Amino acid sequence: MSASGAPQPQPVKLSLPLVYQQKLFEELRKEDELVIIARGLGLFRLVTNLLHSYDAAGNNLIVVVNAEDRENAWMGEALAEHAAISMSPKARGLTVVNTDFTSVGTREKLYSGGGIFSITSRILVVDMLTGLINPETITGLVVLHAERVVATSLEAFILRIYRQKNKVGFLKAFSDNPDPFTVGFSPLASMMRNLFLRKASLWPRFHMQVAQALEGKKKAEVIELEVPMTEAMKDIQTAIMECVEVSIHELKKGNTGLEMEDWNLDSALMKNFDVMIRRQLDPNWHRVSWKTKRIVGDLTVLRGMLQSVVSLDAVSFLQQLDTIHAAHSPAPGSTRQTESPWLFLDAAQTIFDTAKWRVYSGKQKAGPDSNIDSLRPVLEEQPKWAVLADVLQEIDRDLYFEPAVRDDSNGTILIMCSDTNTCRQLKDYLQWMHVRPRTEKRVEEIHDPEKDKPSAAFMMRRKLRNYLKWKGEFAQVSAKLFSENQKALNGAVDPRLAQSKNRAPANKRRRVRGGGNVGSNQGRLENGSIGQFFEKPGEVAELMAEIQITEEEAKQKEEVVADPLENMDDYYQMYEMQDLVVIHAYEGDQDEHVLEEVKPKYIIMYEPDASFIRRVEVYRSSHNDRNVRVYFLYYGGSVEEQRYLSSVRREKDAFTRIIKERSSMSIVMTTDPHGIQDPQEAFLRTINTRIAGGGRLAATAQPPRVVVDVREFRSSLPSLLHGRSMVIVPCMLTVGDYILSPNICIERKSVSDLISSFKDGRLYAQCETMFQFYKTPMLLIEFDQNKSFTLEPFADLSGSLSSVSASNAGSNDLQSKIVLLTLAFPKLRIIWSSSPYETAEIFEKLKTQEDEPDPIAAVRAGLDKDDTAEEQAFNAEPQEMLAAVPGVTPKNIMNLTLETENIKEVANMTVEELDPMVGREAARKIHGFFVKDLLEDEG
Repeated sequence: MSASGAPQPQPVKLSLPLVYQQKLFEELRKEDELVIIARGLGLFRLVTNLLHSYDAAGNNLIVVVNAEDRENAWMGEALAEHAAISMSPKARGLTVVNTDFTSVGTREKLYSGGGIFSITSRILVVDMLTGLINPETITGLVVLHAERVVATSLEAFILRIYRQKNKVGFLKAFSDNPDPFTVGFSPLASMMRNLFLRKASLWPRFHMQVAQALEGKKKAEVIELEVPMTEAMKDIQTAIMECVEVSIHELKKGNTGLEMEDWNLDSALMKNFDVMIRRQLDPNWHRVSWKTKRIVGDLTVLRGMLQSVVSLDAVSFLQQLDTIHAAHSPAPGSTRQTESPWLFLDAAQTIFDTAKWRVYSGKQKAGPDSNIDSLRPVLEEQPKWAVLADVLQEIDRDLYFEPAVRDDSNGTILIMCSDTNTCRQLKDYLQWMHVRPRTEKRVEEIHDPEKDKPSAAFMMRRKLRNYLKWKGEFAQVSAKLFSENQKALNGAVDPRLAQSKNRAPANKRRRVRGGGNVGSNQGRLENGSIGQFFEKPGEVAELMAEIQITEEEAKQKEEVVADPLENMDDYYQMYEMQDLVVIHAYEGDQDEHVLEEVKPKYIIMYEPDASFIRRVEVYRSSHNDRNVRVYFLYYGGSVEEQRYLSSVRREKDAFTRIIKERSSMSIVMTTDPHGIQDPQEAFLRTINTRIAGGGRLAATAQPPRVVVDVREFRSSLPSLLHGRSMVIVPCMLTVGDYILSPNICIERKSVSDLISSFKDGRLYAQCETMFQFYKTPMLLIEFDQNKSFTLEPFADLSGSLSSVSASNAGSNDLQSKIVLLTLAFPKLRIIWSSSPYETAEIFEKLKTQEDEPDPIAAVRAGLDKDDTAEEQAFNAEPQEMLAAVPGVTPKNIMNLTLETENIKEVANMTVEELDPMVGREAARKIHGFFVKDLLEDEG
């Protein structure tokens, strides 16, 4: 038995070759703990070995929480491999329970049979509350991505239910992201309290046992290659950094009073920089100026451009800039105050000019008209391409002249890069780097040593042709949108049109004597921002002629068009692993499987990634009979290098802070205050304080109960209600989201859901349904606790609302629609809540004077048409109007609604016609009421 009382897994054959992995595995077998390990050190290998040890023992019910879809695939494959290797007869592998398992009976049958299950949090919490899976029968829980388990998360809700009803099952939590454990006050202690754990096990790269395992005799050979950027790339990067710096300065100037210590250029390189700024601005987002909101969006765009300048080729980067410029181009009649500040900077001019120069530039024409320039292709190549080709040639030379000693590796060359787009780029380059775009061969070039040098000219020319075709279509779309804007403005003058009266249009290139950089010809609009650039048709034709399709390209096209299915033997064959060059994108823990499957002898890291370096270290240290040589490429003095160094430094600092907090942290009390408690306290919690008859307190034997729609478990409110000792009963409700009592039904809406409900008219139908079945329907408008507690934008409600129909809610203003809703349903109560925490407190207060709800009745509401057929057949508003007429009573109103079609028919009936339905006296009053009003109107 472990310290938690959970059964121990049986010893099985493990695939944990390194000492630190074995030690960590033994720790996990003995006790429950939170494991925070550096990325790349084999987290999923550890998890799958632990799961297999329980799977091989049999008769266990293990639940994996918070796993992603791709991680489920990895774990399932790894467990199947472990079972095949160890030949464990009791091992059953991983069962994934998600939305595909819609049948309750299917899930219940699976749970009863035991095994290892990866269940989505929403399904698991509902199954635990409904008793479909009994928490007491669960052998243990394995929580992945422990950094996401905050107090309001579904995972924290699951762990609370589990620990309330199961005190002996094991609980293991894992994380390979230390940053969230350093944010806030005592973050490690708070996270462990949410996880119901007492011990944290920390394994950074600088851990002594990790360092000894990875820095022994079996180290991988690493060749670091610093690639200098071109001058154009440096200019663009410097200009983008200047735009980022100016944007941050404008943010600081417009938002004084906020904590801006981390708002600097160094922090702007972090991945979550714009998220951090938005989190600080969210509580006052409704008071933030439009310019600030624009700058926050601009920062995301500019930081993306910093990455694109080193990852995209010159043509693709220019195309991206065109789309960015079109999205940020000023609307007709706009001013400098309403535009992005970076578009007015000289640095922005440099970005667009230099990006165009990398693709094409101007050249002088011969002849008398030599002042007019035309366009010629430049097509600057990425510097890493040539280095990559040199590395591949070096590997070929080594394999030919110095054959390596035969080992267990496959001899494959593995190229790793950041994403699939870069993979496609490198594939094209390696495919076409030896193809020359020449239309004729000259004799003097036969012995030219440069002819065999790898080049991307063929690939870049094809990209430029596609870009020019796209640019022509893009110009037509842009012109059409521009004309539509002009019509919408009803005669407003556009700055671009205004300036055309005095000078050349801004979207046409100025002529420059002497040719040179075509980018310097880009004009500015009247408000000072950069104008959009479109080439003239003649210039495009000349440029297309320069890069016309050559004979080599025509041949290549014919090969691509050919159908390989006609004769597959001519197109497909088996290759030896040592003849393959595999290009793969970084994919987290899946990279370990790639290394194990490919068994590469040469690894080229086209872009730096700290976690993959560690995976290579673990891979090399785990195999004595495999030699690995790693080529590490990076742009010197670039943002790429700074991001890599800052990520390593930030992870080291995060582990240092966690270690420091753990050393001074008091014992974390994980006992749930609503779990095991004193009997007297439990009795006091069930005291209902409503006054019963003579002022005496009524004690109930059951805790407060709330019926919750199962779709509401996407929010954090059910978890917070459960934290207040309320029994949560999940049901599939047709009417309302929360049933607090037989009388109180609550429809919960977030602000975004409220807006969409008004647009499609769903909210009005929901309110009508609630009034049919409950005496006190309520609309809960719940805001995010981290965002502004207000409806935006503020609107002038001084105008008349009579022109807006309540049925279709035609007004664009949200506040106007809420007013119309209250006019349509005067008895509807609206609850405003600033956060889910406040909502839970409001619900608790509302229940103090009410009886407990009946889940069966709540489910039947809206489904059982027989009991309330007469009440559901009529609208509530006409009945309320009819009830206000003298002579109409609750006893005779039903006869009137059954025998007549509308109020108009009642008003036109005589006393004799009304007498059989309501009686003589009541008929006289009803007839007199309508006749009196009619006479007054005629008079």
